[in-house]
Amino acid sequence: MAADEPLSASEEAVWRALMRIVKVLPRHLDSDLVRGAGLTASEYTTIMHLSEAPNRELRMADLAGATDLSASRMTRLVDDLQSRGLVTKTASSSDARGNVAKLTPRGMAKLRAAWRVHLASVRRRFFDSIDASAVPGVARALADVADRLEDT
Repeated sequence: MAADEPLSASEEAVWRALMRIVKVLPRHLDSDLVRGAGLTASEYTTIMHLSEAPNRELRMADLAGATDLSASRMTRLVDDLQSRGLVTKTASSSDARGNVAKLTPRGMAKLRAAWRVHLASVRRRFFDSIDASAVPGVARALADVADRLEDT
């Protein structure tokens, strides 16, 4: 199909629905996490990435990249998490110019508690609106789009 062809009615419907989801869903997930677990979505994502990393630690630059936050935003976020005892931040042993964030046992416990809130929110806000038999097809279609976007 030519790039300048108008979207079909079905394509237009999918595109508009996706744009509404992209706009609204993050606000709902964030508000559910704040209310139910005392963490913002950015904080949850940060400690989740740390929990999955070797030794539960990452260089700050890598953590910023994984969460798609700027270096300065990640520094402020980690400083706040550190003040709450959820992470530690130390100078990198391999590069004194860099810092490493490490998830504490308290941070891991907070993540475990928040995981249930996050899971319930994702199910209620997204998956409860999709017929279970459609999920594999939706997953394939969205993964194909994501793969293509990440390749460019």
